[in-house]
Amino acid sequence: MRRAVLLAVLFLFSTVISPARAESFDGSELRVSGGVFRDEHGREVVLRGFNVSGTAKLAEYRGLPFANVADARKSATAMKQLTGANAVRFLLTWAWIEPQRGQIDHTYLDGVTAQLRAFTDQGIRVYLDFHQDLYSRYLFNKDSWYTGDGAPAWAASGYPKESCGLCFHWGQNMKNNNAVTAATYDFWHNRNGVQDSFVNAAGEALKHVKQALPANEFKLVVGVDPLNEPYAGKYDSGQNSQAWERDLLMPFYQRFRTEMDEAGWNSKPAFVEPLVFWNQNVDFFAEPGGLTLVPNLGERYVFNAHFYDGKAQSGLLMPGKAGDGQYTQAFATIRQRAAALGTAAIVSEFGHPVSGNTSDKTPSVLKAIYQGLDSNANGARWWSAPRGTVVSGSQWHWDTNYGRHRELMNDNPGKVMTDGDAMNEEHFSAVKLDNAGAPVLTMDRALVDRVYPQAVGGTTLAFTYEDRAYQTWQQIPLQNVRTLVGSAPFAVLVWDSNGGSAPTELHLPESLRSPLVVSSAPAQVNGDKLLLRGGSGRQFALVTAASGGNVAAAEAELRQWYQSW
Repeated sequence: MRRAVLLAVLFLFSTVISPARAESFDGSELRVSGGVFRDEHGREVVLRGFNVSGTAKLAEYRGLPFANVADARKSATAMKQLTGANAVRFLLTWAWIEPQRGQIDHTYLDGVTAQLRAFTDQGIRVYLDFHQDLYSRYLFNKDSWYTGDGAPAWAASGYPKESCGLCFHWGQNMKNNNAVTAATYDFWHNRNGVQDSFVNAAGEALKHVKQALPANEFKLVVGVDPLNEPYAGKYDSGQNSQAWERDLLMPFYQRFRTEMDEAGWNSKPAFVEPLVFWNQNVDFFAEPGGLTLVPNLGERYVFNAHFYDGKAQSGLLMPGKAGDGQYTQAFATIRQRAAALGTAAIVSEFGHPVSGNTSDKTPSVLKAIYQGLDSNANGARWWSAPRGTVVSGSQWHWDTNYGRHRELMNDNPGKVMTDGDAMNEEHFSAVKLDNAGAPVLTMDRALVDRVYPQAVGGTTLAFTYEDRAYQTWQQIPLQNVRTLVGSAPFAVLVWDSNGGSAPTELHLPESLRSPLVVSSAPAQVNGDKLLLRGGSGRQFALVTAASGGNVAAAEAELRQWYQSW
């Protein structure tokens, strides 16, 4: 048998005592450094979880994602147990913050903070999102096919009667609805001081949240998204989309950054989004963007992208399922834009409908998206070209009200929305309540309960996870490793260790709570986490299910493979 200093191969069982939060070093504040998030122990941190939630876009619970704090706690507990999430994007909207001009509703903000704390109490990190879609619900007629969220009624008055014409998706209102385009244009040009009011209201909200949270919980607040899915509405004469990003969007972000600093959020980054159309894969909707004319963001900002496969959602433009490597180039572009802007990347929204005409594509689309988040390489070539930072991401969305809503669409008592997300006929929630009121997933758990490196003591060089939930895309070229893994799910992590006292941590899904670990670093299972503690230098770990394969032979192949880079 090889010496223990060269090999740590352990059969580990879930009967190990679950970790206390302090033991897993999880309570520290994050910062951006070297193009990644890092905690106070110098570990590279990956944020994975969900948006909470689309209900905050509705009037049903007055702009809150849950009816009460008890429901928020139930949701947070279920999210952590069912998916291993360590972060959420928490929605709030201007309409409920400042329902009357100049009057901040602190009762609403008390509700935001109380429900947010249901997640920080679980050790789940939070970043706030000032959400909008189609500018405001108050632009829409009571009998409209569509609705919006965001701005209060006083900031949405005086616009022409709205109509999208022959639109087949609610997003077309962003370009085709005259009321939406006019109001959005006015926001960016600060007509009647409307942008001033928004920035001031956001600042008051940030002050309220900071003052209401204990210091140890405020550490778990990662940052804030100033505005969801920005777009111009209309361009000025001679202006194009990239110039709009430079001349109107970025100055807005700089204003917001100043407001964050004045509210006491100076240590936390702004999660800034480029033009929403910049990475749209439906050609007639796409526009150039990605903050390409902005010279640098720096580490007080995060490059914050969304990703949806519009072709797959259409049902016509992509007839089949997503395949191995389908989105790796799209996510490589996100990584490249973040690097060019001198900061970290996050994908704060992604997903696919869980019900409806194209929901048969959901397993393949989600698998391909998570593959893109995990690595630049597809499964067929990962072992020969496994480079790429692991990108943080928040799936859209986690709504325990799914299918049980009572939303008066555009305040019309004759249009009570109960189905799905109750918003523009969407069906995206990864969770719902069963008949007994217990949270259950709307998709195969293996798609969302995944191995991922929550914290790496050093720098990640390569990571992959083959979930086996939909097909098998990872092609292992190492014969003994392939035999050892068999048909089980498996993950591989390679990292340059900093030799610090805080361990590298991987989330273990339900299917791998009693794993076989082949690693150059001593390993220990602690609840749903695999803790790896090694000295300085390059390290590797293979995580899979216990098998009867030749562990020593597989370890020798892995060692030769990763040392040959």
